[in-house]
Amino acid sequence: MTERLSPGDEAPDFTLPDSEGGNVSLSDFRGRSVVVYFYPAAGTPGCTKQACDFRDNLAELNDAGYQVLGISPDKPEKLAKFVAAEKLTFPLLSDPDKAVLTAWGAFGEKKNYGRIVQGVIRSTFIVDADGKIAKAAYNVRATGHVAKLIKDLGLAS
Repeated sequence: MTERLSPGDEAPDFTLPDSEGGNVSLSDFRGRSVVVYFYPAAGTPGCTKQACDFRDNLAELNDAGYQVLGISPDKPEKLAKFVAAEKLTFPLLSDPDKAVLTAWGAFGEKKNYGRIVQGVIRSTFIVDADGKIAKAAYNVRATGHVAKLIKDLGLAS
């Protein structure tokens, strides 16, 4: 079983390539709150819905002080196509060796159509300004998750 993170844990730092070929580190955002979400594959229906929900609610999250980072095992080239196709306006990061996914407990055994498989566990974390986990949600649903997150953060009007 993959070790899961809990509120109060130190968020595992990372530096990963983004869709534009640059590197992004979690430590770059120290002093700000960050939404880090892990998803299985760019361009698939559920992941597209989730990414577009983050895009469509980004101003509200940014205005409340939250930066959004999406992480998947996809290569930067695939992420670049996904960003362009869906007009995404936040960084998508590439973790092809799944080291960051594993460190955050977002890769491991999961149920897929009733079978146990190894894969990306759709997960979302809030990292506070001090680099600690404020919220950890595993096995989230692609649809409706961003609205629930906004409500849980007390941002919903």
